[in-house]
Order: sequence, then structure tokens, then C-alpha cells
Amino acid sequence: MTDFDFKTNVIWESLPILMDGLKLTVIITASGLLIGFFLGAIFGLLKLLKFKPLRYIANVYIETIRGTPIMVQVMFIYFGLPMALGMRINPLTSAISAIAINSGAYIAEIVRGSVQSIDKGQTEAGRSIGLTRMQNMLYVVWPQAFRRMIPPLGNQFIISLKDTSLFVVIGVGELTRTGQEIIATNFRAFEVWTTVAILYLCITFVISKALNLLEYKLGLR
Repeated sequence: MTDFDFKTNVIWESLPILMDGLKLTVIITASGLLIGFFLGAIFGLLKLLKFKPLRYIANVYIETIRGTPIMVQVMFIYFGLPMALGMRINPLTSAISAIAINSGAYIAEIVRGSVQSIDKGQTEAGRSIGLTRMQNMLYVVWPQAFRRMIPPLGNQFIISLKDTSLFVVIGVGELTRTGQEIIATNFRAFEVWTTVAILYLCITFVISKALNLLEYKLGLR
């Protein structure tokens, strides 16, 4: 038996600083996913084109990013690119870029699958009333496809949020990094890591429930 003493005061003292780390975690995730959604929409739609060179470019991006770990990607952005470009990229920009580029590849596949899941009869109906291909996509296919994207996009949000913990390697002060810094000053790893884990669990639980509610409101459940 050890004489370990669980100190609740460590949790209360650490909480305000950890909340700052959590706030930065959410900012990195939301900013990265916003950019990642645009990347995913572009490359997902490129994959649906019959023009092979553009489809090839989309495939290279998606397969390259999905085939490499996000930690390698952020190390490349933070340490590799500055050597090639001759300019420094700050840790926060590197972290947001990594989330955007990484999630963009997965979102591209979500977009492609959702658009392809729309019945071709919908497209033919749009064309029969005189809509152009672009109008058909904007007003007929995309709204229906977007509803189907919501559940997998929610999963991607949770995955990307947890991936931010890997950015500790480049010194971004998100939740995990903040926990490390607190432990370096008080040596209370058990209490601090327990609090960090609970904070991650709370935020992913809230996101999950919010998505369930949104799906219910949209009639997806």
C-alpha cells in the first residue's frame, strides 16, 4: 500500500489555467475544421469530376494526408517548411494548419460519399426544369448531401479535438501542454491528468449531445 494522498485543492488551483488551455484547444479545433471543411468540399467535389488531372490531384492530396500521421504533418509544417521557405511559422499557425490539412482529407471523402449518395433522379429532375449543372449542385444536391454529412462531420470534430493533444511536441499551450506545465511546478501528476481527462471527456460529451440534438431536429434520427 502506498501513502498516496489525493489533494483536491490541486484540482481547484489548476482549473483556471487548464480552462485557458481548453479554450485554446477548442479555438485550434474550430479554426482548423472551418478551413478543413472548405478544403474537403473542394477536393471532395474534384474527386467527382470526370476531368482526370483534377481528380488525380485530389487523390494525391487525400491519400498522402490519410496515409501519414498528423504528428508527422505538424512536425513537417513547423520544422520542415521553414527550412524550405526560409521563414518561421509560429506554433499556433502550425497547429491550425495541421488540423485544417488533416481534417480536409477526411472531410473530402465525407463530401464525396454524401454527394454520391443522393439519388440520380434528383439530379435528373433538376435538369428537367432547366437548372444548369452548377445550379443543380447548389440548390438540389448540396443541401441534401450536407444533411447527410452532419453525423460524420461531428465525429471528425471530436477526432480533431483529441488530435490537438499531439501538438504538445511543438509547444502549443493547449490543454495537454498546460497540464504538463502545471505538473512541472507541483509534481501532482495524478490529480492534474485526472482533471485534464475529465475536461476532454466533458467537451466531447457536450459536442456529441449537441450533434444528437441537431440530427434529431433535422429528422436524421
